[in-house]
Amino acid sequence: MRYHFLRFYAILCLCLAPLLSAMAQTIPNETTYKVDKILLTTIDSSINPATFNYLDNALKRAIKEDFNLVVIKMNTPGGLISTTKKILTLIGDSPLPFIVWVAPEGSSATSAGAIISSSAHILLMSEGTNIGAATPVQMGSKIKEDDLRDKAINDLVALVRSLSETRKRNPAPFELMITKAQSFTAKEALEKKVIDGIVNSEAQLLNFLSDKVIHIKGTDSRLKMSATPIVVEQEMDLGQVLLNIFANPSLAYLFFLIGAALIYLELQTPGGMIAGALGAVSLIIAAIGFQVLPLNLGALGLLALSFILFIMEVYITSYGILSIAGIASLVTGSLFLFRTNDSYIHLSGELIFSATSAIVLFLIFMAYIILRDQKNVGKKSFNKFVGLEGTVITSLGQEGEFYLYQVKVNGEFWKAQSPIQHNQGDKVVIKEQNTNMQLII
Repeated sequence: MRYHFLRFYAILCLCLAPLLSAMAQTIPNETTYKVDKILLTTIDSSINPATFNYLDNALKRAIKEDFNLVVIKMNTPGGLISTTKKILTLIGDSPLPFIVWVAPEGSSATSAGAIISSSAHILLMSEGTNIGAATPVQMGSKIKEDDLRDKAINDLVALVRSLSETRKRNPAPFELMITKAQSFTAKEALEKKVIDGIVNSEAQLLNFLSDKVIHIKGTDSRLKMSATPIVVEQEMDLGQVLLNIFANPSLAYLFFLIGAALIYLELQTPGGMIAGALGAVSLIIAAIGFQVLPLNLGALGLLALSFILFIMEVYITSYGILSIAGIASLVTGSLFLFRTNDSYIHLSGELIFSATSAIVLFLIFMAYIILRDQKNVGKKSFNKFVGLEGTVITSLGQEGEFYLYQVKVNGEFWKAQSPIQHNQGDKVVIKEQNTNMQLII
Protein backbone atom coordinates (compact mmCIF):
# COMPACT_ATOMS: atom_id res chain seq x y z
CA MET A 1 0.00 0.00 0.00
CA ARG A 2 2.79 2.36 0.92
CA TYR A 3 4.56 1.47 -2.36
CA HIS A 4 1.49 2.46 -4.41
CA PHE A 5 1.20 5.79 -2.50
CA LEU A 6 4.83 6.67 -3.19
CA ARG A 7 4.40 5.74 -6.82
CA PHE A 8 1.31 7.95 -7.12
CA TYR A 9 3.09 10.84 -5.39
CA ALA A 10 6.06 10.59 -7.79
CA ILE A 11 3.80 10.59 -10.86
CA LEU A 12 1.89 13.61 -9.47
CA CYS A 13 5.11 15.55 -8.94
CA LEU A 14 6.25 14.78 -12.48
CA CYS A 15 2.94 16.04 -13.88
CA LEU A 16 2.91 19.23 -11.78
CA ALA A 17 6.57 20.11 -12.38
CA PRO A 18 6.01 21.94 -15.72
CA LEU A 19 3.03 23.81 -14.26
CA LEU A 20 4.99 24.92 -11.19
CA SER A 21 7.89 25.97 -13.40
CA ALA A 22 5.59 28.09 -15.58
CA MET A 23 4.02 29.66 -12.52
CA ALA A 24 7.45 30.49 -11.16
CA GLN A 25 8.35 32.22 -14.41
CA THR A 26 5.23 34.43 -14.25
CA ILE A 27 6.15 35.75 -10.80
CA PRO A 28 8.05 39.02 -11.44
CA ASN A 29 11.64 39.30 -10.31
CA GLU A 30 10.87 42.25 -8.04
CA THR A 31 13.51 44.09 -6.01
CA THR A 32 13.27 46.74 -3.32
CA TYR A 33 14.42 50.27 -4.20
CA LYS A 34 15.00 52.50 -1.18
CA VAL A 35 14.40 56.23 -1.64
CA ASP A 36 15.74 58.81 0.79
CA LYS A 37 17.13 61.54 -1.54
CA ILE A 38 15.19 63.08 -4.46
CA LEU A 39 16.50 65.61 -6.97
CA LEU A 40 13.78 67.98 -8.24
CA THR A 41 14.26 69.60 -11.67
CA THR A 42 11.94 72.08 -13.40
CA ILE A 43 11.18 72.52 -17.11
CA ASP A 44 9.23 75.74 -17.57
CA SER A 45 10.11 76.68 -21.15
CA SER A 46 10.49 75.17 -24.60
CA ILE A 47 12.46 71.96 -25.15
CA ASN A 48 15.83 73.06 -26.53
CA PRO A 49 19.55 72.24 -26.11
CA ALA A 50 19.61 74.13 -22.79
CA THR A 51 16.92 71.75 -21.47
CA PHE A 52 18.97 68.69 -22.38
CA ASN A 53 22.14 70.19 -20.88
CA TYR A 54 20.21 71.00 -17.70
CA LEU A 55 18.79 67.46 -17.32
CA ASP A 56 22.12 65.88 -18.24
CA ASN A 57 23.92 67.88 -15.53
CA ALA A 58 21.14 67.04 -13.06
CA LEU A 59 21.51 63.30 -13.73
CA LYS A 60 25.30 63.48 -13.32
CA ARG A 61 24.83 65.29 -10.02
CA ALA A 62 22.21 62.78 -8.87
CA ILE A 63 24.56 59.86 -9.55
CA LYS A 64 27.56 61.59 -7.96
CA GLU A 65 25.71 62.68 -4.80
CA ASP A 66 23.77 59.42 -4.31
CA PHE A 67 20.26 60.64 -5.10
CA ASN A 68 17.69 57.88 -5.68
CA LEU A 69 15.11 59.61 -7.91
CA VAL A 70 14.99 62.48 -10.40
CA VAL A 71 11.67 64.35 -10.61
CA ILE A 72 10.91 66.59 -13.60
CA LYS A 73 8.27 69.21 -12.80
CA MET A 74 7.07 70.03 -16.31
CA ASN A 75 5.29 72.90 -18.00
CA THR A 76 6.28 73.20 -21.66
CA PRO A 77 4.69 74.16 -24.99
CA GLY A 78 6.99 71.72 -26.81
CA GLY A 79 10.18 72.19 -28.76
CA LEU A 80 12.78 70.48 -30.91
CA ILE A 81 12.36 66.80 -31.83
CA SER A 82 16.16 66.36 -32.03
CA THR A 83 16.55 67.52 -28.42
CA THR A 84 13.51 65.47 -27.37
CA LYS A 85 15.10 62.27 -28.66
CA LYS A 86 18.32 63.06 -26.78
CA ILE A 87 16.30 63.45 -23.58
CA LEU A 88 14.51 60.15 -24.24
CA THR A 89 17.87 58.42 -24.62
CA LEU A 90 19.10 60.10 -21.43
CA ILE A 91 16.11 58.81 -19.46
CA GLY A 92 16.25 55.35 -21.03
CA ASP A 93 19.96 54.95 -20.28
CA SER A 94 19.68 56.36 -16.75
CA PRO A 95 20.41 54.06 -13.80
CA LEU A 96 18.01 56.21 -11.75
CA PRO A 97 14.22 56.41 -12.20
CA PHE A 98 12.73 59.58 -13.70
CA ILE A 99 9.37 60.86 -12.46
CA VAL A 100 7.55 63.37 -14.68
CA TRP A 101 5.03 65.56 -12.87
CA VAL A 102 2.97 67.98 -14.99
CA ALA A 103 2.43 70.80 -12.51
CA PRO A 104 1.33 73.23 -11.17
CA GLU A 105 -2.30 73.88 -12.06
CA GLY A 106 -2.53 75.53 -15.48
CA SER A 107 0.54 73.75 -16.82
CA SER A 108 0.75 71.48 -19.84
CA ALA A 109 3.00 68.87 -21.39
CA THR A 110 2.41 69.72 -25.02
CA SER A 111 4.06 68.35 -28.16
CA ALA A 112 7.64 67.40 -27.24
CA GLY A 113 6.66 67.52 -23.56
CA ALA A 114 4.06 64.77 -24.13
CA ILE A 115 6.63 62.59 -25.90
CA ILE A 116 9.13 63.02 -23.07
CA SER A 117 6.36 62.21 -20.57
CA SER A 118 5.74 58.87 -22.27
CA SER A 119 9.26 57.76 -21.25
CA ALA A 120 8.83 58.55 -17.55
CA HIS A 121 9.05 55.62 -15.16
CA ILE A 122 6.11 57.20 -13.32
CA LEU A 123 3.94 59.89 -14.96
CA LEU A 124 1.80 62.17 -12.80
CA MET A 125 -0.33 65.27 -13.37
CA SER A 126 -1.91 67.93 -11.21
CA GLU A 127 -5.55 68.89 -11.48
CA GLY A 128 -6.13 71.61 -14.06
CA THR A 129 -3.33 70.47 -16.38
CA ASN A 130 -3.33 68.81 -19.80
CA ILE A 131 -1.13 66.62 -21.96
CA GLY A 132 -1.03 65.97 -25.72
CA ALA A 133 -1.09 67.81 -29.08
CA ALA A 134 2.14 66.22 -30.23
CA THR A 135 1.58 66.31 -34.00
CA PRO A 136 4.57 67.71 -35.93
CA VAL A 137 3.73 71.06 -37.55
CA GLN A 138 3.09 70.78 -41.28
CA MET A 139 5.35 73.09 -43.26
CA GLY A 140 3.47 72.95 -46.57
CA SER A 141 1.16 70.95 -48.80
CA LYS A 142 3.54 69.61 -51.40
CA ILE A 143 3.81 65.85 -51.89
CA LYS A 144 7.40 65.64 -50.75
CA GLU A 145 6.63 67.66 -47.65
CA ASP A 146 3.63 65.43 -46.90
CA ASP A 147 5.80 62.34 -47.26
CA LEU A 148 8.40 63.73 -44.88
CA ARG A 149 5.67 64.63 -42.41
CA ASP A 150 4.18 61.14 -42.59
CA LYS A 151 7.59 59.64 -41.95
CA ALA A 152 8.06 61.89 -38.93
CA ILE A 153 4.61 61.00 -37.58
CA ASN A 154 5.12 57.25 -38.06
CA ASP A 155 8.51 57.46 -36.38
CA LEU A 156 7.08 59.28 -33.36
CA VAL A 157 4.07 56.96 -33.14
CA ALA A 158 6.32 53.88 -33.04
CA LEU A 159 8.51 55.63 -30.45
CA VAL A 160 5.73 56.55 -28.01
CA ARG A 161 4.05 53.16 -28.49
CA SER A 162 7.26 51.39 -27.55
CA LEU A 163 7.89 53.67 -24.56
CA SER A 164 4.35 53.49 -23.21
CA GLU A 165 4.24 49.70 -23.54
CA THR A 166 7.59 49.43 -21.74
CA ARG A 167 6.20 51.56 -18.89
CA LYS A 168 2.95 49.48 -18.95
CA ARG A 169 0.70 52.34 -20.06
CA ASN A 170 -2.04 52.47 -22.68
CA PRO A 171 -0.27 53.35 -25.99
CA ALA A 172 -3.46 54.28 -27.91
CA PRO A 173 -3.94 57.79 -26.39
CA PHE A 174 -0.27 58.61 -26.99
CA GLU A 175 -0.70 57.65 -30.65
CA LEU A 176 -3.76 59.92 -30.89
CA MET A 177 -1.72 62.79 -29.45
CA ILE A 178 0.58 62.52 -32.47
CA THR A 179 -1.73 61.45 -35.29
CA LYS A 180 -4.81 63.53 -34.31
CA ALA A 181 -3.19 66.21 -32.10
CA GLN A 182 -5.51 65.23 -29.26
CA SER A 183 -5.06 66.56 -25.75
CA PHE A 184 -6.31 65.11 -22.47
CA THR A 185 -7.09 66.64 -19.12
CA ALA A 186 -5.60 65.09 -16.01
CA LYS A 187 -8.84 63.23 -15.26
CA GLU A 188 -9.17 61.95 -18.85
CA ALA A 189 -5.52 60.90 -18.90
CA LEU A 190 -6.02 58.90 -15.69
CA GLU A 191 -9.15 57.20 -17.02
CA LYS A 192 -7.35 56.23 -20.25
CA LYS A 193 -4.30 54.95 -18.30
CA VAL A 194 -2.03 57.58 -19.84
CA ILE A 195 -0.76 58.64 -16.42
CA ASP A 196 -0.24 56.81 -13.16
CA GLY A 197 -1.98 59.26 -10.88
CA ILE A 198 -3.05 62.80 -9.98
CA VAL A 199 -1.15 64.69 -7.29
CA ASN A 200 -1.41 68.39 -6.40
CA SER A 201 1.44 68.96 -3.97
CA GLU A 202 4.92 67.75 -3.17
CA ALA A 203 3.62 65.97 -0.06
CA GLN A 204 1.04 64.10 -2.16
CA LEU A 205 3.78 63.25 -4.65
CA LEU A 206 5.97 61.63 -1.99
CA ASN A 207 3.00 59.79 -0.54
CA PHE A 208 1.96 58.50 -3.98
CA LEU A 209 5.43 57.19 -4.82
CA SER A 210 5.57 55.08 -1.67
CA ASP A 211 5.30 51.35 -2.45
CA LYS A 212 4.90 51.93 -6.22
CA VAL A 213 6.52 49.47 -8.66
CA ILE A 214 8.71 50.86 -11.43
CA HIS A 215 10.17 49.09 -14.44
CA ILE A 216 13.75 50.20 -15.07
CA LYS A 217 16.20 48.50 -17.40
CA GLY A 218 14.23 45.24 -17.49
CA THR A 219 13.78 44.96 -13.72
CA ASP A 220 10.72 45.67 -11.58
CA SER A 221 11.53 47.52 -8.37
CA ARG A 222 9.24 48.52 -5.53
CA LEU A 223 9.89 52.00 -4.14
CA LYS A 224 10.40 52.10 -0.38
CA MET A 225 10.28 55.71 0.78
CA SER A 226 12.07 56.73 3.93
CA ALA A 227 10.09 58.48 6.65
CA THR A 228 11.45 61.91 5.70
CA PRO A 229 13.02 61.84 2.22
CA ILE A 230 15.26 64.80 1.34
CA VAL A 231 14.11 66.80 -1.71
CA VAL A 232 16.77 69.05 -3.30
CA GLU A 233 15.95 71.43 -6.14
CA GLN A 234 18.31 71.69 -9.12
CA GLU A 235 18.26 75.12 -10.74
CA MET A 236 19.65 76.14 -14.13
CA ASP A 237 23.03 77.86 -13.95
CA LEU A 238 23.52 81.22 -15.64
CA GLY A 239 24.93 79.68 -18.82
CA GLN A 240 21.90 77.39 -19.19
CA VAL A 241 19.54 80.31 -18.50
CA LEU A 242 21.17 82.40 -21.26
CA LEU A 243 21.21 79.47 -23.66
CA ASN A 244 17.56 78.80 -22.86
CA ILE A 245 16.74 82.42 -23.72
CA PHE A 246 18.80 82.53 -26.93
CA ALA A 247 17.43 79.15 -28.06
CA ASN A 248 13.93 80.62 -28.22
CA PRO A 249 13.16 80.51 -31.98
CA SER A 250 11.56 83.97 -32.02
CA LEU A 251 14.45 85.58 -30.16
CA ALA A 252 17.06 83.80 -32.29
CA TYR A 253 15.27 85.06 -35.40
CA LEU A 254 15.28 88.63 -34.05
CA PHE A 255 19.02 88.40 -33.31
CA PHE A 256 19.54 87.24 -36.89
CA LEU A 257 17.57 90.16 -38.32
CA ILE A 258 19.34 92.68 -36.08
CA GLY A 259 22.75 91.24 -36.98
CA ALA A 260 22.00 91.25 -40.70
CA ALA A 261 20.71 94.85 -40.52
CA LEU A 262 23.82 96.05 -38.68
CA ILE A 263 26.13 94.33 -41.16
CA TYR A 264 24.19 95.94 -44.02
CA LEU A 265 24.48 99.34 -42.32
CA GLU A 266 28.24 98.84 -41.95
CA LEU A 267 28.58 98.03 -45.65
CA GLN A 268 26.56 101.10 -46.61
CA THR A 269 28.53 103.47 -44.38
CA PRO A 270 31.95 101.86 -43.95
CA GLY A 271 34.56 103.16 -41.58
CA GLY A 272 32.78 103.28 -38.24
CA MET A 273 33.04 99.54 -37.56
CA ILE A 274 30.67 99.84 -34.57
CA ALA A 275 27.60 98.57 -36.43
CA GLY A 276 29.61 95.75 -38.02
CA ALA A 277 31.04 94.61 -34.68
CA LEU A 278 27.65 94.57 -32.96
CA GLY A 279 26.18 92.79 -35.98
CA ALA A 280 28.83 90.07 -35.76
CA VAL A 281 27.95 89.45 -32.08
CA SER A 282 24.23 89.22 -32.95
CA LEU A 283 24.83 86.80 -35.83
CA ILE A 284 26.96 84.44 -33.71
CA ILE A 285 24.27 84.37 -31.01
CA ALA A 286 21.61 83.75 -33.68
CA ALA A 287 23.68 80.89 -35.15
CA ILE A 288 23.92 79.29 -31.69
CA GLY A 289 20.15 79.69 -31.20
CA PHE A 290 19.43 78.14 -34.63
CA GLN A 291 21.84 75.27 -33.77
CA VAL A 292 23.67 75.99 -37.03
CA LEU A 293 26.87 76.62 -35.07
CA PRO A 294 27.96 74.03 -32.48
CA LEU A 295 27.84 75.49 -28.99
CA ASN A 296 31.55 75.18 -28.24
CA LEU A 297 32.55 76.73 -31.58
CA GLY A 298 30.07 79.52 -31.00
CA ALA A 299 31.54 80.12 -27.54
CA LEU A 300 35.07 80.29 -28.98
CA GLY A 301 33.83 82.69 -31.66
CA LEU A 302 32.34 84.98 -29.00
CA LEU A 303 35.56 84.89 -26.94
CA ALA A 304 37.71 85.75 -29.98
CA LEU A 305 35.30 88.50 -31.01
CA SER A 306 35.37 90.02 -27.52
CA PHE A 307 39.12 90.68 -27.71
CA ILE A 308 38.79 92.03 -31.26
CA LEU A 309 36.22 94.49 -29.91
CA PHE A 310 38.57 95.52 -27.08
CA ILE A 311 41.35 96.19 -29.58
CA MET A 312 38.99 98.13 -31.85
CA GLU A 313 38.02 100.33 -28.89
CA VAL A 314 41.59 101.64 -28.81
CA TYR A 315 41.47 102.87 -32.40
CA ILE A 316 37.80 103.79 -32.81
CA THR A 317 35.88 106.40 -30.83
CA SER A 318 32.77 104.45 -29.83
CA TYR A 319 32.19 106.06 -26.40
CA GLY A 320 32.37 102.64 -24.74
CA ILE A 321 29.90 100.84 -27.00
CA LEU A 322 32.54 98.43 -28.33
CA SER A 323 33.81 97.76 -24.80
CA ILE A 324 30.30 96.95 -23.56
CA ALA A 325 29.74 94.63 -26.54
CA GLY A 326 33.11 93.01 -25.87
CA ILE A 327 32.30 92.39 -22.21
CA ALA A 328 28.91 90.88 -23.12
CA SER A 329 30.57 88.67 -25.74
CA LEU A 330 33.28 87.58 -23.27
CA VAL A 331 30.83 86.65 -20.51
CA THR A 332 28.43 84.84 -22.85
CA GLY A 333 31.21 82.92 -24.59
CA SER A 334 32.73 81.88 -21.25
CA LEU A 335 29.38 80.64 -19.93
CA PHE A 336 28.74 78.61 -23.10
CA LEU A 337 32.18 76.98 -23.13
CA PHE A 338 32.42 73.21 -22.41
CA ARG A 339 28.66 72.71 -22.94
CA THR A 340 29.04 69.41 -24.77
CA ASN A 341 27.03 66.28 -24.01
CA ASP A 342 30.02 64.32 -22.72
CA SER A 343 31.82 67.15 -20.93
CA TYR A 344 32.51 66.72 -17.23
CA ILE A 345 34.33 70.05 -16.86
CA HIS A 346 33.13 73.62 -16.89
CA LEU A 347 34.40 77.08 -16.03
CA SER A 348 33.35 78.16 -12.57
CA GLY A 349 31.24 81.28 -12.31
CA GLU A 350 33.74 82.77 -9.85
CA LEU A 351 36.56 82.46 -12.38
CA ILE A 352 34.49 83.95 -15.22
CA PHE A 353 33.33 86.94 -13.23
CA SER A 354 36.74 87.51 -11.62
CA ALA A 355 38.38 87.70 -15.05
CA THR A 356 35.59 89.87 -16.41
CA SER A 357 35.74 92.18 -13.39
CA ALA A 358 39.49 92.63 -13.86
CA ILE A 359 38.98 93.61 -17.51
CA VAL A 360 36.12 95.97 -16.60
CA LEU A 361 38.23 97.65 -13.89
CA PHE A 362 41.10 98.10 -16.38
CA LEU A 363 38.74 99.67 -18.94
CA ILE A 364 37.28 101.98 -16.27
CA PHE A 365 40.80 103.01 -15.20
CA MET A 366 41.80 103.76 -18.81
CA ALA A 367 38.59 105.75 -19.33
CA TYR A 368 39.37 107.77 -16.20
CA ILE A 369 42.90 108.56 -17.42
CA ILE A 370 41.61 109.65 -20.84
CA LEU A 371 38.84 111.83 -19.40
CA ARG A 372 41.22 113.39 -16.88
CA ASP A 373 43.70 114.33 -19.61
CA GLN A 374 40.93 115.70 -21.85
CA LYS A 375 39.97 118.16 -19.10
CA ASN A 376 43.50 119.58 -19.16
CA VAL A 377 43.63 120.12 -22.91
CA GLY A 378 44.37 123.85 -23.48
CA LYS A 379 45.02 124.41 -19.76
CA LYS A 380 48.28 122.57 -19.35
CA SER A 381 51.37 122.67 -21.56
CA PHE A 382 52.88 119.36 -22.56
CA ASN A 383 56.54 118.87 -23.62
CA LYS A 384 57.57 122.36 -22.46
CA PHE A 385 61.34 122.77 -23.02
CA VAL A 386 61.90 126.54 -22.54
CA GLY A 387 64.83 127.09 -20.19
CA LEU A 388 66.15 123.56 -20.47
CA GLU A 389 69.64 122.71 -21.68
CA GLY A 390 70.23 120.58 -24.74
CA THR A 391 73.10 119.19 -26.83
CA VAL A 392 73.64 119.80 -30.53
CA ILE A 393 73.72 116.41 -32.27
CA THR A 394 74.18 117.43 -35.90
CA SER A 395 73.74 120.31 -38.31
CA LEU A 396 70.80 120.19 -40.74
CA GLY A 397 71.87 123.08 -42.94
CA GLN A 398 70.74 126.69 -43.18
CA GLU A 399 67.36 128.25 -43.97
CA GLY A 400 67.51 131.99 -44.54
CA GLU A 401 69.23 133.66 -41.62
CA PHE A 402 68.70 130.66 -39.32
CA TYR A 403 70.91 127.61 -38.86
CA LEU A 404 69.05 124.30 -38.46
CA TYR A 405 70.15 121.63 -35.97
CA GLN A 406 69.06 118.36 -34.36
CA VAL A 407 69.34 118.68 -30.59
CA LYS A 408 68.85 116.28 -27.74
CA VAL A 409 66.69 117.51 -24.84
CA ASN A 410 65.63 115.30 -21.91
CA GLY A 411 66.67 112.22 -23.88
CA GLU A 412 64.49 113.22 -26.87
CA PHE A 413 65.58 114.40 -30.32
CA TRP A 414 64.07 117.65 -31.63
CA LYS A 415 64.58 120.02 -34.53
CA ALA A 416 65.93 123.44 -33.53
CA GLN A 417 66.95 126.68 -35.22
CA SER A 418 69.35 129.42 -34.17
CA PRO A 419 70.68 132.71 -35.59
CA ILE A 420 74.09 131.68 -34.24
CA GLN A 421 76.20 128.91 -35.71
CA HIS A 422 77.00 126.02 -33.34
CA ASN A 423 79.23 123.00 -33.55
CA GLN A 424 78.37 119.35 -32.86
CA GLY A 425 78.41 118.66 -29.11
CA ASP A 426 77.82 122.28 -28.05
CA LYS A 427 75.60 122.85 -25.02
CA VAL A 428 72.67 125.15 -25.79
CA VAL A 429 69.72 126.59 -23.86
CA ILE A 430 66.19 126.53 -25.27
CA LYS A 431 64.96 130.13 -25.51
CA GLU A 432 61.63 129.73 -27.28
CA GLN A 433 59.20 127.05 -28.52
CA ASN A 434 56.94 127.96 -31.42
CA THR A 435 53.48 126.60 -32.26
CA ASN A 436 54.98 123.96 -34.55
CA MET A 437 56.91 122.55 -31.59
CA GLN A 438 60.19 123.74 -33.16
CA LEU A 439 62.82 124.87 -30.65
CA ILE A 440 64.78 128.13 -30.87
CA ILE A 441 68.23 128.13 -29.27
